[in-house]
Amino acid sequence: MGLGHTLSGHSVAWYTAGMRISQKGLYALQALVVLARHYPGDVVKIRDIAQEEQLPEKFLEAILRDLKRARFVTSVRGANGGYQLKRSPKEILLGDVIRRIDGPLAPFEDAESLRDRVKTDAKHRSLFRVLLEVRDATARILDHTCLADLC
Repeated sequence: MGLGHTLSGHSVAWYTAGMRISQKGLYALQALVVLARHYPGDVVKIRDIAQEEQLPEKFLEAILRDLKRARFVTSVRGANGGYQLKRSPKEILLGDVIRRIDGPLAPFEDAESLRDRVKTDAKHRSLFRVLLEVRDATARILDHTCLADLC
């Protein structure tokens, strides 16, 4: 079955698109790990995070603003300013970060949509069950792994 076909009225493009963490999500995790290594107390400049992780500084600025809005980090102004974690690395789960940056953890659709398909698409129920299991396994791992585990 090619990309142009439909399955139960839905494009099959989602079958070919695997679960991916965006570049933004990956950079966010990398920046948070750097901040976790400096927790508690140390304030880290964007320039230092970018250099340590070889990340583009301008993109990192936007990501850190998003992480601040999501209450994962706090910023400190001034000559000695920068960013630090808002709470302990043990309290920040990878799943929470990825959901805030990239959206649902499901590989193709959100978990609720997959559950609905299991119930309503009898012909492809077994396929949607597997996809839901993939999503659930991914969520279990990411929701039980904190920043402290990566340090």
